[in-house]
Amino acid sequence: MIHDQSSSGSTLFIEPMAVVNLNNDLRELFLQEQAEIDRILSELSGQAAEHIPEISEDFHILVTLDFIFAKAKLARIQDAMLPVFNTERRICIRKGRHPLLDPKKVVPIDIRLGEDFSLLVITGPNTGGKTVTLKTVGLLTLMGQAGLYIPAGDHSELAVFKQVYADIGDEQSIEQSLSTFSSHMTNIASILKRANRGSLVLFDELCAGTDPDEGAALAISILERLRTRDIRAMCTTHYSEIKLYALSTEGVENACCEFDVENLSPTYNLLIGLPGKSNAFSISQKLGLDARLIDDARSRISAETESFEDVISNLEERRRKVEQDQAEIGRFKADLESQKEQLDKQQEDLEETKAQILREANEEAAGILKNSKAVADEAIRNFHKFGTASPDAADMERERNKVREEMTKAQNASAVPKKARRNSPAPEKLHLGDQVRILDMNLTGTVHTLPDAKGNLYVQAGIMRYKVNIRDLALIEEKETLPTATHATGAGSLKQSKSRSISPEINLIGMTVDEALMTLDKYLDDAYLAHLKSVRIVHGKGTGALRNAVQNRLRQLNYIEDFHLGEFGEGDTGVTIATFC
Repeated sequence: MIHDQSSSGSTLFIEPMAVVNLNNDLRELFLQEQAEIDRILSELSGQAAEHIPEISEDFHILVTLDFIFAKAKLARIQDAMLPVFNTERRICIRKGRHPLLDPKKVVPIDIRLGEDFSLLVITGPNTGGKTVTLKTVGLLTLMGQAGLYIPAGDHSELAVFKQVYADIGDEQSIEQSLSTFSSHMTNIASILKRANRGSLVLFDELCAGTDPDEGAALAISILERLRTRDIRAMCTTHYSEIKLYALSTEGVENACCEFDVENLSPTYNLLIGLPGKSNAFSISQKLGLDARLIDDARSRISAETESFEDVISNLEERRRKVEQDQAEIGRFKADLESQKEQLDKQQEDLEETKAQILREANEEAAGILKNSKAVADEAIRNFHKFGTASPDAADMERERNKVREEMTKAQNASAVPKKARRNSPAPEKLHLGDQVRILDMNLTGTVHTLPDAKGNLYVQAGIMRYKVNIRDLALIEEKETLPTATHATGAGSLKQSKSRSISPEINLIGMTVDEALMTLDKYLDDAYLAHLKSVRIVHGKGTGALRNAVQNRLRQLNYIEDFHLGEFGEGDTGVTIATFC
């Protein structure tokens, strides 16, 4: 089959008959395939038609979820937050950022409107960020009302406005015969007709592009109309008259975009409460305009205008100085806080070290006291044995030296240097039995004798009696808490510990004679140190051997004044009552 022929007639485009048949079969199969697809789609459409309400509802749910996830994704990208809405038409944006600017380069701004003032006049140099500020407020307001998170700091507030009107940019049109001024004025006239208390109005370069005097007067009239109708509005301008209007009118506030005169560049920080300079001369000089032209221009401005600009410059300079002082004060406060934390940490370390030293000293003193007490108990038992048999003088002297060495160790361990004495006066009046502290040895005891003419007296501290001078003593008041026996070696501490735990009665029933006598010796020593008047010794009646051994031991003790068997109601002959000296 010939399909075509070349223009020269030397070439023919042919198709073999075998291929023609195959193509015919392929075409038929393709048509059958399409018919099958149409049949399947028709069948599926029929099945889906039975569930149109459910499918439609699912579709709307998916659209809503997609919108929610899209908002969340945008919020994560912009590091945005949920604004707090109010019904007082109040705007308070903290660290607001225009969403279309590079987040790494944008300078966050703080803007407030509707709380102390309803109109905000923003002034400052060209390329300083005035228009971006207007767009940021308008765009964040619309984003919030659309249910989007806004790129701003936490606790930023927005109000719900019914309309947001903006006249930003140049709508000059040759086709419509509109100049810069006329295009702006067309928008402004339309906005003034429609705006009400539920509107937010944004004007960029209000009434610019015409005679400055007439433009400034017209701009003030427009702002006054908005103020009297209580409409929230923001505008940017270079007119000094509008700056004066904002300074002298209640409910209208100045704001400026900061300009660094030293570097001749804007900082893009918005400062509410101060008017700003246009800095036209500084910017022109930076852009390369001849300095002689700038000087000539300076000489042509009026004295009043120059004076006003100088006042603004002084205000900005003072503000900058105050901010520097505040920053320096902040650094000083931070340094003081850091030093205070270091001092507190050092104090804690010192207290911890002190407590550790005291714990170690107390543990050491307790060990010395325990060892000394064990030696004393053993010496007392030995002396009791010496009293029942012919004593060996050498053995007695060794025991006495052993006790003396242990007590010397205890005194040396607990003694404090002379310089550690308190600077308190010596006690004026002492009575027998008064609790005192021996300052040189840090021992607590009781007054055993009254001072002599030289002020020397004896103090009983445990089983030892010391001769000290009254100047080396400190009277312990009753309200002063004495250390426990485990933390001191004095008699007063030992007495207090013993008096808390000693019982006025001991039961020896069931013990052998040797066990009973050892237990009785220890008990009587503790009871005597605790200054008990008398004790009750229960030995039982039985054969009388334990009773006789107890009474024989009581006869040998020089600090037992008297003893007798119990009377009727006290235990009769099964009990012995012993009285201390």
